Amino acid sequence: MSLPAPISSRRGRQAVDLAWEVTKLNCRSPITINAELIAAYQAASSPHSLRALASDIEAFDHWCRRNGRVTSPATPETVADYLDARAGQGAKPASLGRYKASIAKIHQLLDIKDPTQAELVKLRLRAIRREKGSTQAQARPLRFKGPVRNVERDAPRGLNVRGLLEACADDLPGLRDRALLSVAYDTGLRASELVAVEVEHIVDAIDPEARLLTISRSKGDQEGKGATAFLSPRSVRAIAAWTAAADIEEGPLFRRVQVRRYKARAAVKGRRIETISGRESWDLRKTLPKSVVPARTEYDVGEGALHPGSIGPIWRAMIRRAFDKGALSDLTADDLAQLLKGVSAHSTRVGLNQDLFASGEDLAGIMDALRWKSPRMPLAYNRNLAAEQGAAGRLIAKIG
Repeated sequence: MSLPAPISSRRGRQAVDLAWEVTKLNCRSPITINAELIAAYQAASSPHSLRALASDIEAFDHWCRRNGRVTSPATPETVADYLDARAGQGAKPASLGRYKASIAKIHQLLDIKDPTQAELVKLRLRAIRREKGSTQAQARPLRFKGPVRNVERDAPRGLNVRGLLEACADDLPGLRDRALLSVAYDTGLRASELVAVEVEHIVDAIDPEARLLTISRSKGDQEGKGATAFLSPRSVRAIAAWTAAADIEEGPLFRRVQVRRYKARAAVKGRRIETISGRESWDLRKTLPKSVVPARTEYDVGEGALHPGSIGPIWRAMIRRAFDKGALSDLTADDLAQLLKGVSAHSTRVGLNQDLFASGEDLAGIMDALRWKSPRMPLAYNRNLAAEQGAAGRLIAKIG
């Protein structure tokens, strides 16, 4: 059964009026909306969280209407059947957990008994996790030197950030992409945090060649307490080259670059430039009002920041260009196709996490560098490396 397109994709980044979304639900009887409670929740939540909640509730409401069920108040049987239906459509256990939480939240905001706390819902969700497993797919890491054992001494290999940076062209898109990738790797910022970087957020560091990046807000810091990340001299040089070429002095650092390419045109209709000899072109200039028009490329730098959804496609496009230029020489075309499937905007964050682990940093240092509040995710990202560099991995490497 088809589900509606999520609100976040249809409405872009515009604000969500949660009170209005609630009035459209398929309810058994008229509901009383606590406007103050909903307004307080909206003020305390990020726009992304509100769009996700509205999208999840709209999908649940659509399913209920199609199946003759009531959205609010929902029964435990309705919620359990809905989760089963979404699992049958391929939803992962982590996504099902989010849908369950969204249904619970909307009932709490309406001051209605939460059906997701029923034992039936918990058991059905546990059964789905038992059948499908609860391991989340991890983004393909973008490590600075690729999958190396010693991040300091080993030469780059495979898919690596250094190769991507070196393959960037010196035109405006290339300068932007080099700065974007370098900053993303240095800081481990999420896509939404990366596109929110502004020129004013870059401040001096003790090292005169480096800089610090002030992070005013992040996924784990909705109250805006702020954090600071280190920008290497490599990133500082890349940022300086990009901002100088794009004439950016303030505001969003990473912006859209529109490229317009014009093919060469001959002055004579129906004649290509390469068909006109030197002597003939001289004669044509004497007799025709228009001269030969050479090929050219024009760039237009936008005023606003990139969209978070554009970061993953930018990484994949950079990888393809680097491969075509021979910067990833030990990869085959089949390797490339397989690697690209796992690359996402989160790949730089995973890559930095793994490089920190490989360089011997402890969990506390990794959590501080990447602004983690819980050890769960950094440990999950390093699971494969931990197995390879753990006690058994070290022993087997010695004995062959």
